[in-house]
Amino acid sequence: MPIESITIENFRCLANAALEADPHYNVIYGDNASGKTSLLEAVAYLGRGKSFRGASTASLIRHGQKEFVLFGRAEAGGHVSGIGVRNSREGLEVRIDGQPGRGAAALAAALPLQIIDPDVHNLVGGGPEQRRRYLDWIAFHVEPGYLDLWRRFRRTLKQRNAALKGGSPMRAMAVWNAEFVVLSAQVDEARQRALAVTADSLEDAGHSLLGSKVRFEYRSGWNLEKGLLASLEEGQERDVMLGSTQHGPQRGDLRLMCDERQARTLVSRGQQKLLACAMILAATDIAQTALKQPLLLLLDDPAAELDADSLGRLTERVVALGAQVVATSLGRETLSLPGSPAVFHVEQGELTRQE
Repeated sequence: MPIESITIENFRCLANAALEADPHYNVIYGDNASGKTSLLEAVAYLGRGKSFRGASTASLIRHGQKEFVLFGRAEAGGHVSGIGVRNSREGLEVRIDGQPGRGAAALAAALPLQIIDPDVHNLVGGGPEQRRRYLDWIAFHVEPGYLDLWRRFRRTLKQRNAALKGGSPMRAMAVWNAEFVVLSAQVDEARQRALAVTADSLEDAGHSLLGSKVRFEYRSGWNLEKGLLASLEEGQERDVMLGSTQHGPQRGDLRLMCDERQARTLVSRGQQKLLACAMILAATDIAQTALKQPLLLLLDDPAAELDADSLGRLTERVVALGAQVVATSLGRETLSLPGSPAVFHVEQGELTRQE
């Protein structure tokens, strides 16, 4: 199973907490502000090195403490690893099996996971950055070497932006343009391959949850007919004025269509949530196939903003996925998960397992 256990020290309202996970289904219930989402956030932090709620490190450390510490045991690639995370004003420290890890990338490889939270609708209705991260997550798991490619691209983009701000002449910019164009094409191709292998699962999950025909189109971030190099050269004056590169994969987006209408503007918030859930479940499905193992799926109050029928369809789809699930809920019986899920109750930051 992806995660066997986690211990938590001084994370938000959780002074000391420990969870021994069921390999299939886990439900954490409690009143609002009891600490259940904080516990889920800690589990997610162990696999991402950041808060899925966008919180700063200072706000994650329990009041009066200098740091928080997380330790878990997780299985990836047939190997059970000890994963340790410590964070304080001095920065993030990651250890995998006692050895220093390379930040968030090491955590993502050791504990691959996805999250459905109450703000998941922003994947559809929000800005393009979230959808780029979504595609890059898939590419990270299905495209060998994508992480290294992405890092080289980001480094080159940073250098080109620095040259723009420094007022480099056209001749000097040509050097950065040449490398930027090559790496941009490789990132673009990898993203398109990632979307291609995910497309059928995306459409199937979208139809299952929404009962509509859904379609996804990737926008590269530049005029394909004109070409990236020509776009960079023609737009250099504007790039210099803004101090940043306006064409390239960093401007890409994923266009979402629902019954041939653009989803982000023409579906309700509840429908946006279901479409975003379909996207997360499809990405999880494809990553599981690529990694040949179940992933960890975190569900933070999945019943929020969904009627009973929609929640039932979402739960059915989650169960069919075969991932390990850790879900939060206001009530113990809110989610209809099969078998005998492990059930935990949280009250004032105290976690207890229920029989």
